[in-house]
Amino acid sequence: MSEIEVMTTASLGDTSYLLVSGDEAALVDPQRDSWALVESCTSRGVRIRYVLETHVHNDYVSGALEVRAATGATVAGPARAPYAFDHLPMAEGDEISVGDATVRAMETPGHTAEHTSYLVFDDTDRPPTAVFTGGSLLVGTAGRTDLSGPGRTEELARAQFRSLGRLALLPDATRVLPTHGAGSSCAAGPAAGERTSTVGAERRTNPVLATRDEEEFVSGRLMGLPPYPAYYRHMGPINRKGPQVLGGPPAPRPLTPAVVEGLAGGGAQVVDGRGRAEFAAAHLPDSICDELDDRFAGLVGEVVPFGTRLVLVVPEPEEEAAREAMTQLLRIGYEDVAGYLAGGIGAWASAGRPLRSFRTADVSELAGHLAGRQVLDVRPQHPEGGVPGTLRVPLAELPHRIGELTRDREIWVVCGSGRRATIAAGLLDRAGIPVTAVIRGGVDELTAGQ
Repeated sequence: MSEIEVMTTASLGDTSYLLVSGDEAALVDPQRDSWALVESCTSRGVRIRYVLETHVHNDYVSGALEVRAATGATVAGPARAPYAFDHLPMAEGDEISVGDATVRAMETPGHTAEHTSYLVFDDTDRPPTAVFTGGSLLVGTAGRTDLSGPGRTEELARAQFRSLGRLALLPDATRVLPTHGAGSSCAAGPAAGERTSTVGAERRTNPVLATRDEEEFVSGRLMGLPPYPAYYRHMGPINRKGPQVLGGPPAPRPLTPAVVEGLAGGGAQVVDGRGRAEFAAAHLPDSICDELDDRFAGLVGEVVPFGTRLVLVVPEPEEEAAREAMTQLLRIGYEDVAGYLAGGIGAWASAGRPLRSFRTADVSELAGHLAGRQVLDVRPQHPEGGVPGTLRVPLAELPHRIGELTRDREIWVVCGSGRRATIAAGLLDRAGIPVTAVIRGGVDELTAGQ
């Protein structure tokens, strides 16, 4: 019997899978930083024979070529994918063997035009035990169909309807193993917290499978799609061409204050991964705050132009934190990280270099005291309601719309929790606009009782 290991990348809301049968394995939709997994397989005496790609990814840089370089594995992917590198094309019905298991391609266009799912058979005379559904059937929803551009959204939505119908015909016990899940902007609607499911469970509970009318399905797929991160438009071209092979994890480079100052003066963006209160109290001029947690890279991708050179300020332990930050950034193609400020803010201040700060507040300081205050709401989506009289600019749009803001009075920045408000406050502070960041609490508390 084959075994399937589930590996979730929480920062992207994605999951990769390792199918193991005997001493052979296939790795499905790997992240770029798969080096530890490769080492683990080697130590276990398991050979990765194949890397399977379900589609050309739009939300991260694929690790397929990294794994091939390290193991000699064959990269297999959709026959219709326009990859510029050597790979094994998988069309409808094509099969590969992994130990005693058989993997069969099932073309399921919709999320992308070339999208392909893979059925897993422990015995080809019996039903499949699992299906790798990539960005087609997700747990509780389906993959969005607008990532290839507005001109193809409806066409792909119709293809998605047919693909989901095919997947829904698989036996109830078939495990559903999607790549995208909760936290991924590739989902067309809220995905369930569970990463895997079964066809039977999805048929009973997934609303996209309850829609039997194609026109109703298509209209539902085209309405209410949230914006996706700006860096997404760079991922497809990189993955089609084949990303640069790095050969191992990044090595963080400690930088002196003088070097950091020179890099910043040359156009590098300083990104500070410390906590929001620490950043507000003292930070490098022109830097922005993005707390180092699972959401770090995704938020950098919202406000820092793709390809920008980066310098990090990180919490202790610095080298470990810098390595985590760089790994997250590599997953979405931000490769040009010069290093981190060794000694942090203390070293910068000791070198006699200036620091900036801005005021912070709890939401209670703003609630009930809105009159005469300019409030900026930077939540990514603005449902009906909100705070009357506020200016609403999603964080991702703020770098291009700062010119719309008043500069002769203080701006109070709010979001849902204080995280985005702090990033926005850094952008305003960089532009010389007086700002107070509401770093504790958010819009829900302001609107309560209205």
